[in-house]
Amino acid sequence: NEINEVPFFDIQLPYELALKIFQYLGKSELGRCAQVSRTWKILAEDEVLWYRLCQQEGYLLDTSISDHSCWKLALKNCHARERTLKTNWKNRIGGVSQLQYELGKILCDVHSCDGVVIAGYTSGEVRLWDTRTWDYTAPILEPVHGPGDAGPQPRVSFVRINSSLAVAAYEDGTISVWSLMFGREPVHRYQHNQRIQALALASEGATVATASGFEVKVESPNDRGFWQTTETFEIQKLVNFLNLVPDVTGSPVTVAAAEDIVYLLKAEDPGKILHSVYGQPVTCLDVSAHEAAFGVKTFGWLLNEPNQILLYNLETSQCLKKMGNSLGDFTCVNLQNSPPNMLVTGNKDRRVRVFDLRKSESLCSLYAHQLGVSAVQMDDWKIVSGGEEGLVCVWDQRMGTKLWEMHARHPVRHVWFNSHSLITANIPDDKTPRGASITDDDLTAHRKHRGIIYAYEFSVDQLAVESVLPICRSSYDEVTGYNFNIGLAVPYDNI
Repeated sequence: NEINEVPFFDIQLPYELALKIFQYLGKSELGRCAQVSRTWKILAEDEVLWYRLCQQEGYLLDTSISDHSCWKLALKNCHARERTLKTNWKNRIGGVSQLQYELGKILCDVHSCDGVVIAGYTSGEVRLWDTRTWDYTAPILEPVHGPGDAGPQPRVSFVRINSSLAVAAYEDGTISVWSLMFGREPVHRYQHNQRIQALALASEGATVATASGFEVKVESPNDRGFWQTTETFEIQKLVNFLNLVPDVTGSPVTVAAAEDIVYLLKAEDPGKILHSVYGQPVTCLDVSAHEAAFGVKTFGWLLNEPNQILLYNLETSQCLKKMGNSLGDFTCVNLQNSPPNMLVTGNKDRRVRVFDLRKSESLCSLYAHQLGVSAVQMDDWKIVSGGEEGLVCVWDQRMGTKLWEMHARHPVRHVWFNSHSLITANIPDDKTPRGASITDDDLTAHRKHRGIIYAYEFSVDQLAVESVLPICRSSYDEVTGYNFNIGLAVPYDNI
């Protein structure tokens, strides 16, 4: 009798069974159910349901159900924080710090992982910063001095870092590996006879790959923790780009681009060629767990084949897609850090292009820089690009609009960001400027020659003391144009 009795309420369901039914509901449905009756409110606000919702949406993944007393409130706070971060990113609200090390002379290479930054300098020193703690008195990693190393140290060519290791390659062919958990002394050191052309470090775990001359060497520790050369590959050409494939079980897999050939280097198949077209050199390379993306350059007489990005499947070695159709060379590509089925590239024609891997044409093309694009990264709503002229641009991907930009003197060679922080590095091309020679008595180079690393933090609710525009304080909510928070912090701001 549906007139006098509401169905489902006169049945005495066990609590666990009712909870099983409610677990199929989302946030808004649970909110509606909580308004029906007192019994339903108790059910709809059960901690198990809201803990599961929190986990499904990707928040607080490393917590257990006993860590919070109210998971509904915890989820609400996570959403509010995400909205604030997005607003801060869009309006450039937050703090910025410069990571400087004057005794290092001129910056040679920068890399970062999860907020920890490593930098190598022409003085041969390697420096670490942990931007997550805002404690910039981080250690200088010490090299191993061999016998007869009394002279000046060779300059650093490449640096790489992951969650457990830091690696530096020097001009004289030396590679030093440090463990981030065991102090400042290297845990491993090995030598190439010639200059190192490329260095790769696994995104997780302890595997280092280096290319020198016609040799690619892969080093990793064995079961007892002793480092050894696991694989050595001989190839026909000089390597330009080198990447280790992430999430590989068993022996490591390396992708190397040597002029116009891309090699897939495995222990069981040492010389496998993934791609080779004579006269079409590879201009950039990135790999994910199952795919490799690289740019190929074509010359003027091949008018029917413009510069393209090729996508290969690493398991089948098949070319999945040919993307792009530009006159300029593709200078950088980011596949590993992009959202699923997406890829972002930078080009010499000054444009940033986003590709959907399920289609061949670009989703958006952003006219970004005065010179070529040198570094790019994207997530589900924004793109950060760096250019040869020293400009860092932040874009809203869906709107295709520039949110803000920052400029420094040297080309941007490194861009990395997560939800709340951004790290950019402007690295000079000229490592020995006039008046700043390594042999000079002066231990520091002039500030304009040095290069610079910026660390931005957007989870700061108010502008920090040393911030992007410390003179400006405003709460304007403009929809169009640049919103640089322009509004001088004087009593007349609110006329």
